[in-house]
Amino acid sequence: MLTDPSRKYRSFPPVALSDRRWPSRILTQAPIWLSTDLRDGNQALFEPMNRERKLRLFQELVRIGFKEIEVGFPSASRTDFEIVRHLIDADLIPEDVTPMVITQLREDLIAETVRSVAGARRVIVHFYNAIAPAWREIVFGMSVPQIVDMVERHIALFKQLTEAHPQTQWVLQYSPETFCMAELDVSLAVCNAAIRAWDAGPQRPMIVNLPTTVEVSTPNVFADQIEWMDRRLERREQIVLSVHPHNDRGTGVACAEQALLAGAQRVEGCLFGNGERSGNLDVVTLALNLYTQGISPGLDFSDIAAVARVAEDCTALPIHPRHPYVGDLVFTAFSGSHQDAISKGFAAQQPDALWRVPYLPIDPQDLGRTYDSIVRVNSQSGKGGIAFLLQRDYGIVMPRRMQVEFSAIVQALADSSETELSSERIWEVFERTYLMPVCEQPGFIYRAHRLYGHPDGQGIDLELAGADGKVESRQGVGNGPISAAVAALGLPLRIDSYEERSLGSGADATALAIVEAAWPGVPGSRFGVGRHANIVTASVLAVLSAASRFSMVSGRKPMASSRNGA
Repeated sequence: MLTDPSRKYRSFPPVALSDRRWPSRILTQAPIWLSTDLRDGNQALFEPMNRERKLRLFQELVRIGFKEIEVGFPSASRTDFEIVRHLIDADLIPEDVTPMVITQLREDLIAETVRSVAGARRVIVHFYNAIAPAWREIVFGMSVPQIVDMVERHIALFKQLTEAHPQTQWVLQYSPETFCMAELDVSLAVCNAAIRAWDAGPQRPMIVNLPTTVEVSTPNVFADQIEWMDRRLERREQIVLSVHPHNDRGTGVACAEQALLAGAQRVEGCLFGNGERSGNLDVVTLALNLYTQGISPGLDFSDIAAVARVAEDCTALPIHPRHPYVGDLVFTAFSGSHQDAISKGFAAQQPDALWRVPYLPIDPQDLGRTYDSIVRVNSQSGKGGIAFLLQRDYGIVMPRRMQVEFSAIVQALADSSETELSSERIWEVFERTYLMPVCEQPGFIYRAHRLYGHPDGQGIDLELAGADGKVESRQGVGNGPISAAVAALGLPLRIDSYEERSLGSGADATALAIVEAAWPGVPGSRFGVGRHANIVTASVLAVLSAASRFSMVSGRKPMASSRNGA
């Protein structure tokens, strides 16, 4: 049994914000994006990226469209220092992309950080220090005034060091680490001290970044914290308000979305949610969430599988098959009711209309995904999914009642095999059930037919092969080729419906004939299918298909008489 949680944990109280505005706001534009894959994401890896993988991922982030990329912790890692210098000295950073580096508040680390990025066109230097009570009291043993003084002193040093490099545009980012667990008045005091120390303004850009260093509350509490700070930060119009959500409670994306409603303008995160513990904000999910609401994210995920492969190769972390938008199975429906709804949705979807396909929040093709794996069949699947696969891959459009019949056959196979059935396997079942009997079952093996006129209607001379391969000719007369074929068989077969389809187009088109038939003493109906370049031949084959299926149940074969009337 779990211990009594009330004795061990506490919930964070609501923020005193009775007139909160964020719940009634609507997002209308994407935030500024900062990728921290190369720093926060990299330090969370069992095996951090080497130089080659880091540079490859940097190039991919640039291609995707990130304009701000955290490239490392150069004062703490010689590898990071060398990579940062290489990016700058080799002029590998596009003019519209700003690198960011991070450092703690220590004089030697700040000096080394400035040295690592001096000469860049524009750079963000990220200062951070923890301010929540547990860190103040347990880790550092510092008071709030001491923390404020430390922030002011180190930013003053940073100003002094950067003045020696006027060719670089320096942007300060300050993060009160553990913000989400700190008292709001303490967070405000420390952030305002940083704003004043840097003298934030048009000529001195600054970012205030508020993190959920460890998620400890519901997303609405974090949104309240952001709105409270947004209203009170000094020189608010001169700073960019940013958030850095983590995912310890599994709500990193929700925290980011609600923080944007509450006044945040910028978000930091990693592709596919990589990061410490349960991960950072999943930038891909947030960006595509915006996309599904009609908001262009400004990031190119039109080939999401390619992005995923680069991320997996560089981080050595696999992406879960149920990961939103990118997982191998997220656009796959096994459930019968889901498959039926999706199939109907595709049939109704117009090319230029708003996307309205049930169970698919986004068009997979927008992400470079195909429709191939959307519907897959296992023991939980239904007639809609099976019919969808046959129509999509083989052009077979089954009548509704035939879908019911065939799905039962496929379901029985799926149950017995206890595995997923591919589209190819379903087609094999379809052929064996409907098309093969007229090729393999003695007495119904079609060889040829000839139509001729008859005073009572349409005559047919039907040639069928028996068990010994001997071909026998059977004649019948009816009001058309189908009834004449039934008469020629001399079996109590009743045709209740007939439909024809065209498979393909032009000179290579093939006719598909489908009949629904009944047999006295046999419950329900059976369907027969014929496929041939000639529609009449396809119709005759469909009759033979239905008759052979009933024959398997009744044991009766075509009668030996040479002529049968209508």
